[in-house]
Amino acid sequence: MADDDSLFTRLRQAIGSEAPIALATVVQGPGTGAKLLVEPAADGSHSSSGTLGNPDLDRVVVRDLIGELAAGTSGVRHYGPNGEARQDEVMVFLESFAPPPQMLIFGAVDFTAALSRVGKVLGYRVTVCDARPVFATTQRFPYADEVVVDWPHRLLEKMGPGLGPRDAICVLTHDPKFDVPAVIGALKTAAGYIGAMGSRRTTDDRNERLRAEGVSDDELARVLAPIGLDIGARTPEETAISICAEIIALRSGRLAPSLRDTSGAIHT
Repeated sequence: MADDDSLFTRLRQAIGSEAPIALATVVQGPGTGAKLLVEPAADGSHSSSGTLGNPDLDRVVVRDLIGELAAGTSGVRHYGPNGEARQDEVMVFLESFAPPPQMLIFGAVDFTAALSRVGKVLGYRVTVCDARPVFATTQRFPYADEVVVDWPHRLLEKMGPGLGPRDAICVLTHDPKFDVPAVIGALKTAAGYIGAMGSRRTTDDRNERLRAEGVSDDELARVLAPIGLDIGARTPEETAISICAEIIALRSGRLAPSLRDTSGAIHT
């Protein structure tokens, strides 16, 4: 049980630290004004505080709040007094405060600078990672929130468990010692988008190397490679737009001509 002051204090603290949190408020029906707060824990569990006035309603709303938080969305839901579905006696506003989605870019190449810039415009928290300190510098990638000098698989071991459907992993290297471990590590996450750059020949060669490492065809189907939509992109900036457009299309479930699903030369 918690009063509104303590709930709002916790809500303000979480938003200030960019920690995920979600709030439910009864806006119509019994208990109008009642609030319930849900916070995820590092181990995947969730804690709640406050109440909407009925333990069964609380249980159902907590479940729905977790779903809204995972998707980074908010909205109004209708319930019966005890949380029954397909009833409308109680109207509840579910408000999620999710941190910015993550975009992990592996490879300190020219395309990375353009992609990090476009990613920031779309609201991503951008991390650039490359094991070569001479290339992985903040001077080269001023739009990135973080530039990490490390091997891709080690960064993914650290950040991977926290990635979800809203997050994107883009592998822009062309070196098997970088991109194969990066793709393998990416496939162990729940990231909604995994893309890998390269020509069709490079992609075929990488896929064979991945299969040799035990990656199944079902797992390979998660990887968008060659990366980006087939819009005729040539420059780093155009390629960055094609990649981000593919991310948006995948997230929204829209059909678009991905390079992976077409044939022939990538550049004409």
